[in-house]
Amino acid sequence: MDTALSAEELEVTIGENIKSLRLQKNLTRDSLAAHAGVSLSALRHLESGSGSNLTTLVRIARALDKQDWLLSVAPRITLNPLHMVPSQGLRQRARRRKKDHGEQK
Repeated sequence: MDTALSAEELEVTIGENIKSLRLQKNLTRDSLAAHAGVSLSALRHLESGSGSNLTTLVRIARALDKQDWLLSVAPRITLNPLHMVPSQGLRQRARRRKKDHGEQK
């Protein structure tokens, strides 16, 4: 992607992708909406990019067996061992400085 899409353009793009996938799987809007447990108008709004909510998107993605789309939006965070520092524990108190042999009290 060369340019950042506006929110409206992104909604339309996602809607077009969902509609395309629905047609590839030879599903009618009625059957997909029923399988996903959403209303027909909610699916229509999602496919047209004219506003929808996250619950509708999640249910439709699951019904189309595309949960991986959603997981790529919020990947699970893992720790990289290279970023870990050796644990030394928190210091409880400061130590007195050692005096040099040549110093007197």
